[in-house]
Amino acid sequence: MLFLGFSAGLPLLLIFSTLSLWLREAGIDRSAVTYFSWAALAYSFKFIWAPVIDKLPLPILHSLLGRRRSWLIVAQLSIMAAIILMAMTDPSQGLGGMAVAAVLLGFSSASQDIVIDAYRIEAVQKEKDDDGQLSLFQENEKPLREAIDFYKHKEGWSNRLI
Repeated sequence: MLFLGFSAGLPLLLIFSTLSLWLREAGIDRSAVTYFSWAALAYSFKFIWAPVIDKLPLPILHSLLGRRRSWLIVAQLSIMAAIILMAMTDPSQGLGGMAVAAVLLGFSSASQDIVIDAYRIEAVQKEKDDDGQLSLFQENEKPLREAIDFYKHKEGWSNRLI
């Protein structure tokens, strides 16, 4: 559960904190930076596609891994692709690629969050889950914030993401 919480928290911090700082350092106008917060809007609409993810088996992966694991693998691969795309994009050259990568990251990480929540509901007893979720997020958030603070003083945002 600890690693699932870590993998769910990393994209969220990337969208909310690191991305806006990176864009401001690249000289992007503050009004354009605020539009990138919409990339996290996918979290607000998880309830719309959560039933689809819960019921729809992925054709090949479902038979090999099962429904939850197959969706988790697809979501994590999409998250990796979005982060790599963000790392390879120079925001000062154009924001189109960065916007696509940010939206893909938001949608993929929200999908991963759906799968992790479903797994937690199935795998963990209710009384343990009620106390464990908040502390799990808090335990994972602190090292991520410390790592961001450490790396924001180094040169080259692309190297920090990869």
